[in-house]
Amino acid sequence: MENNRNFLIAMALSIAVLVGWQFLVVSPRMDAQRQSTETVQNDGSLQTPQTPAGTPQENVAAPAGRESVVPSEGTVTAVPATREEAVASGARIPIDTPALSGSINLTGARLDDLRLKNYHETVKDTSPTIVLLSPENLPTGYFAEFGYIGQNAGDLPGPATKWQAEGNQTLTPTTPVTLTTTNGAGVTFSRQISVDDNFMFTVEDAVRNGGAQPVTLSSYGRVTRYSKPEVASVYVLFEGLIGVFGEDGLSEVKYSAIESDERFTPPKVASGWLGITDKYWATTLIPQAGQPFQSRFLYLTGNRPRYQTEYVADPVTLAPGTTVTATNRTFAGAKVVDVIDGYEDTLNIRQFGQLIDWGWFYFITRPMFHALDWLYRFIGNFGLAILAVTVVLKLIFFPLANKSYKSMARMKNMQPKITELRERFKDDKQKQQQEMMRIYKEEKINPAAGCWPILIQIPVFFALYKVLYVTIEMRHAPFFGWIQDLAAPDPTSIFNLFGLIPVDLPSFLLVGVWPIMMGITMFIQMRLNPTPPDPTQQMIFTWMPVIFTFMLASFPAGLVIYWTWNNTLSIIQQTVIMKRNGTKIELWDNLRGMFRRREKPSES
Repeated sequence: MENNRNFLIAMALSIAVLVGWQFLVVSPRMDAQRQSTETVQNDGSLQTPQTPAGTPQENVAAPAGRESVVPSEGTVTAVPATREEAVASGARIPIDTPALSGSINLTGARLDDLRLKNYHETVKDTSPTIVLLSPENLPTGYFAEFGYIGQNAGDLPGPATKWQAEGNQTLTPTTPVTLTTTNGAGVTFSRQISVDDNFMFTVEDAVRNGGAQPVTLSSYGRVTRYSKPEVASVYVLFEGLIGVFGEDGLSEVKYSAIESDERFTPPKVASGWLGITDKYWATTLIPQAGQPFQSRFLYLTGNRPRYQTEYVADPVTLAPGTTVTATNRTFAGAKVVDVIDGYEDTLNIRQFGQLIDWGWFYFITRPMFHALDWLYRFIGNFGLAILAVTVVLKLIFFPLANKSYKSMARMKNMQPKITELRERFKDDKQKQQQEMMRIYKEEKINPAAGCWPILIQIPVFFALYKVLYVTIEMRHAPFFGWIQDLAAPDPTSIFNLFGLIPVDLPSFLLVGVWPIMMGITMFIQMRLNPTPPDPTQQMIFTWMPVIFTFMLASFPAGLVIYWTWNNTLSIIQQTVIMKRNGTKIELWDNLRGMFRRREKPSES
């Protein structure tokens, strides 16, 4: 029993360390994010506020060998007052789809104005929609672009090229747009841009050499960003530069890492994709499969530091009178699981599903999400889906948990015999252990039986935490009452009387109704067992529910709801099994013992 308790304490303290990371690191960052997003920015910030890339520096050239190989316009000097002013400063093609609104900049044929219609900055539908891409001359500049580089081919389409729109003047899922430009060497570039109902743009380029000489050129693509999320890359989440490169698979470089290294060069491949990802949103390029390309992840210094993922395809040579075509794609939008997986399957995009950060334990996290999503389609509420998944998991692991609780019940029944044994061999620890093991064997008792319910809960806990934290389906998903976002902490707090006192509290004092309920159920579950004889263990078991209440208060509400419901089911299950085995339930005795005043020793 002593070893069992020590193991339980070790497991609980291990969880406390991991929970402490959330409490001490993630929670302050989330608190800063929540405070920042309360103010609507005129320049159209993302869901997380943006900061300029890196630290502002003097105008210094990039180190040799680290510069971009694609053309750039250089430093932008004129900064518009508002985002609307920046968008209105040039000729554009409007974008209007069920999921997106914005425009294509005819200068550079650049995708640099994009809003996500179905996602808002807060849980209120009246709040501004999420801005994903913005013009380069804004502090939050973020765009995707395709172009050409080469030699002896005249002026090739790049950032400063003025494209002409032919025919249709609005990009919708049913009406693609066609852009054209011809350079001084007689080379004509025709670009048809189409978009689906979600977030995928298809760019079909046709290049015709109308000159008298062969021309050699290479297509390029880049995603450039002049800012990064203020609340970036907590331990359980990747944000930064990302790509999949052929057989080498997934490559991820955080903002801090690329700022330090300045350049990352994946291998040359003929399939894959690359871009920049945030917690919920991403912008990626998917080069034409079968055509080799060389990619780079860059941190470019200068007056305006920026992050950039780029690729350059192998050069092709066009004889006079010939035409070459290529089809590239850009994904720009929300990382919806079904949409991302659908693109991987229908467009044959290698490992595109890894754009969503499922983590190392994806074999648990993905099934957890799909189970919740499947139940949600029937129930219509993700909170109820979490409760239903908890019941299903309890049924799946019922034989193991049932065996564990039975073993615990038998161990409690044997407690008087074990106490007598300890008294008999109190001076011979080795003999004491041998006799205890003999009793365990004869009575078919597993000393570690009580650990299994906790061990089972740990992977489920982390899988659900990951699902709640990284999947956009959980973002702003309501439960009931005051829980309007299962991915955010319970917004109430006992320290302001659950909102009755109008005062702003620091994050560590935001202890809401659900964390308190979780602490109560944890307290009851622990009090079903006999009080440990060791004073240190007694203190740990007494204060652990309180500590966990404060720690879990900063976790997503959905996770706290799961833990509360799981504790409740465990209490019911353990109580029933103890009664069936004729084992005394220690709850009431333990509660009375907590408040019973110790008798003072009589004076002689």
